[in-house]
Amino acid sequence: MKKSTLLICALMSCSTLALATPQEPIFSVVEKEHKPYLSTLKELVSIESGSRDREGLDKISQLIFNRLKALGGQVEFIEAGANTYRMHDTPEKPGRMVKAEFKGTGTKKILLIAHMDTVYLRGMLAKQPFRIDGDRAYGLGISDDKQGIALILHTIESLKKLKFNHYGKITVLINGDEEISSPAARAYFSKLGAEHDATFSCEASQAKSDRVALTTAGIAAVNLNITGKASHAGSAPELGRNALEELSFQIQQMRDLSDAKEGIKMNWTLATAGSNRNVIPAVAFATADVRVMKKEDFDVVEKQVRERVKVQQIPDTKIDLQFERRRPPLLTSAQSLQMAQHAKKVYAELGRELVLGTVAAGGGTDAAFAALDTQNPVIESMGVQGFGAHSNDDEYILLSSITPRMYLLSRLIMDISQNKVSGP
Repeated sequence: MKKSTLLICALMSCSTLALATPQEPIFSVVEKEHKPYLSTLKELVSIESGSRDREGLDKISQLIFNRLKALGGQVEFIEAGANTYRMHDTPEKPGRMVKAEFKGTGTKKILLIAHMDTVYLRGMLAKQPFRIDGDRAYGLGISDDKQGIALILHTIESLKKLKFNHYGKITVLINGDEEISSPAARAYFSKLGAEHDATFSCEASQAKSDRVALTTAGIAAVNLNITGKASHAGSAPELGRNALEELSFQIQQMRDLSDAKEGIKMNWTLATAGSNRNVIPAVAFATADVRVMKKEDFDVVEKQVRERVKVQQIPDTKIDLQFERRRPPLLTSAQSLQMAQHAKKVYAELGRELVLGTVAAGGGTDAAFAALDTQNPVIESMGVQGFGAHSNDDEYILLSSITPRMYLLSRLIMDISQNKVSGP
């Protein structure tokens, strides 16, 4: 082999080795945040904050407010306002948001988002407290999404310790209504997403697949409220108008609206009717879950259901149909893909492979609201690796993913601020 060839091979080897080495002192600073991160996470998990538990949400939001303020942020609470998108399950007073701004010396604006609410009910914490078992930390809401709040706090702490402030502004928005489709926060996410150069949503990554998400499905709901007329089911059923039977008819005539080719899914998931066994039911309700891959398909599905519902089986029953657009889809933009490819290179410095999720998997995301009015990079699942969201027995995060994910988020903020983001 020629000497020149050997030299080239040696240089390539050195280059590959360099790529597999994390940058210092960034990595050492982030690594030292591991234990403080766990302390913060335990504190967050130990506060019950269900989406309808306003007392718990006020408590945890105050904690987050105080922590962001201590880090030097300009912090404020934001209550639900006139721009709240009201759905059938929207509480009268959704949880308040915490917004913080950190001003730097540069020009780039970066948005970090997470949510503090959970799906769990008050009282469940006593049976499922924070605990560590091997490489796993368990707790209610630990993966979805309290790990994300802790990640944001300690990433900003890391940047402070590194004396890095070359960004123009880092904005943090943490909401308390994500699990109920963000009726109050969605407008703020869209506004802020359009104002920032990049958005990172710190929902958890998957425990079994170290990935970030660039695409998610859109979510809608079809709600049917049927009003009939009550009557004695035994002696005078003919005087009634059976709301349950009309509901059954409507469900049957709308059962075939899924379209696999277009990625449209519509499935009836919940129904209630009646009050007593021997009374013709005067009211009935059902809801269907809708998933789409293009926001235009919301219009397609809504048009179809409104056309079908015009046909009734039982005269004199009243049908009220509501079509709720709960979350738009998040689509992979060229800018998001470029950012994700840069993230993949950064992650490789740790000897880890970052999977780029360009195919929708699982539920929707607040990141989709942030992406509505911009083509700037929006990346979901920047949080640590987790499992068991919405499962009170199995929700956990992987401790071994804390430092890598904090390093990744810190590096991306620094690289964006210094115009170092590159494509493949």
